Amino acid sequence: MSCLGNLIWMIFGGLIGAFSWCLAGILWCITIIGIPIGLQCFKFASLSLAPFGKVVVYHDSGTSLLLNILWLIFSGIPLAIGHLISAVLLMITIIGIPFATQSLKLARLSLTPFGAEIRTIR
Repeated sequence: MSCLGNLIWMIFGGLIGAFSWCLAGILWCITIIGIPIGLQCFKFASLSLAPFGKVVVYHDSGTSLLLNILWLIFSGIPLAIGHLISAVLLMITIIGIPFATQSLKLARLSLTPFGAEIRTIR
């Protein structure tokens, strides 16, 4: 079922979300200091393409707090707003509610991506 959900997700918004994560990653990779942040963006772009069957687990550390604050100031808010708008539009229909929950998962991730780990549900 997650394969079908991921296919529908890609058609109705997943490609746009993945493109926005890739654009943020490219902009971060322009500077040498931003390369680790850009690589994290590319990892989350793959999650944005196929979010069904995956869960995000958050870990706490001092480094991730500092990076999350830096991320939030420069890139997190626009990505989160985009995913929230997508979630609101998807919640209009009953069929779109599962897709809206995935968009909300990505919105939370775009606010605090560092210290997050993507795991596949078996």
